Amino acid sequence: MPAARRSAMRRAMRRAWPGVLIAAALIAIAAEGRAQQPPGEDAAVLTADRAFGDAMRGGDKSAARRLLSLQFTYADETGKIHERRDFLDDLKSVAPAAAADEKVNVYGGVAVVVGNRKSALGSDVLFLDIWARQKNAWRTLTMQDVVLAKEPPAAANPPAAGAKAYECKNPCETIPYRVRSSAEQDIVNAFQAIEKASIAHDAGEWQKHVAEEFVLYRSGRAPIPRPNLVATIEQQKQQDVPVRLSEIETMRLSVYGDGAAMIATHADPDNAHAPYRAASVWVKRGGQWQLAIGAETEIK
Repeated sequence: MPAARRSAMRRAMRRAWPGVLIAAALIAIAAEGRAQQPPGEDAAVLTADRAFGDAMRGGDKSAARRLLSLQFTYADETGKIHERRDFLDDLKSVAPAAAADEKVNVYGGVAVVVGNRKSALGSDVLFLDIWARQKNAWRTLTMQDVVLAKEPPAAANPPAAGAKAYECKNPCETIPYRVRSSAEQDIVNAFQAIEKASIAHDAGEWQKHVAEEFVLYRSGRAPIPRPNLVATIEQQKQQDVPVRLSEIETMRLSVYGDGAAMIATHADPDNAHAPYRAASVWVKRGGQWQLAIGAETEIK
């Protein structure tokens, strides 16, 4: 190659090299940004959830309304239920602070966003936002706040060992809800199987209907993952501790493909425990419905 041509190529490369570096840097930054964003539907749900929070804090009823399901309800940390119309009328007064640690999981046509934030009442809460894909758009079905314990609670005195087990009618045999499809019936059957297994101290049967990633968030308690709940069932069996269940007063079940949301209010007929509002998500895997996540907020 002639010397003049080699010299010209070197000058061209020197001029081009900074541009190559800048382009590479931009590609790396873009890739990092993509890595920080959940892929696919996760990103769409998170975007909708954040937009909904912004609309609440800005008092933008029109924007919030577009993201609300017609069945929307919100349970604050006291267990008070805000229906859709009242919620929109008091939008700014119920608006929480923005969260920075959201986690998203999509189960068929249902998605959950979980994280921590400061509520409108000034409490540090765990929030569970449940979204459903309706008419090709993600809309929120419910929001629920739970004040968790910062440390595990002190062990309570268990009921007397060997006490006579009670007969569980509601919810083991019947619930105040009329199923509308075979999918709803399958979910109700799975729910009742979980309740019966709890009473029978049958950890093996209980696990069949509860997803591996399941976590229960309950007022005044630290988060309870699936292995801890299994250990509790096994301990109750060893100590012959009877289990009593709260009865269901109201229930709503919504199925979207392989995902479903169950919202119910529970009360103890003997008033031994505070009533609570429960929101849970179910997922169909391998032809079987499993409980994926649950939140229980005491009604005060």
